Amino acid sequence: QVQLVESGGGLVQAGGSLRLSCEASGRTVSTYYLGWFRQNPGKEREFVATSTSSNTYHASSMKGRFTISRDNAKNTIYLQMNGLKPEDTAVYYCAARSRLQNNYTYWGQGTQVTVSS
Repeated sequence: QVQLVESGGGLVQAGGSLRLSCEASGRTVSTYYLGWFRQNPGKEREFVATSTSSNTYHASSMKGRFTISRDNAKNTIYLQMNGLKPEDTAVYYCAARSRLQNNYTYWGQGTQVTVSS
C-alpha cells in the first residue's frame, strides 16, 4: 500500500506561483509512475502531469507553466505552478501506480488551489 499526502495549496493571485508537494509513504516509489491531476466540482478529473523513473509528461495546456519533478530520496513529487490563471482553480491530487498497473491506484486526499483574478 502507498499513502500519499499533498500539501502546498492555497490562495494566490493570477500570475502568481505555487509549489505543491506530495509525500509518499508505505513503500518506496522510485520506480512508480507519479502523477498530478486536478478536478472541479461537477467536472471530470483532468490530467496535469506525470513522472516516470526516466521521463516527465505535461498536459499541453499547462506545458511551460507547470513542471513536475521528483525527489526519490524523499519519496516526494512536486508540481511547480507558475503564471497561474483563475481557470487553474481546482483540487489538485497526486497519484501513484506501479509500472505493472494500467491505472493510477493510489490517490492523495487533494489540496485546494484557488487563483483569484
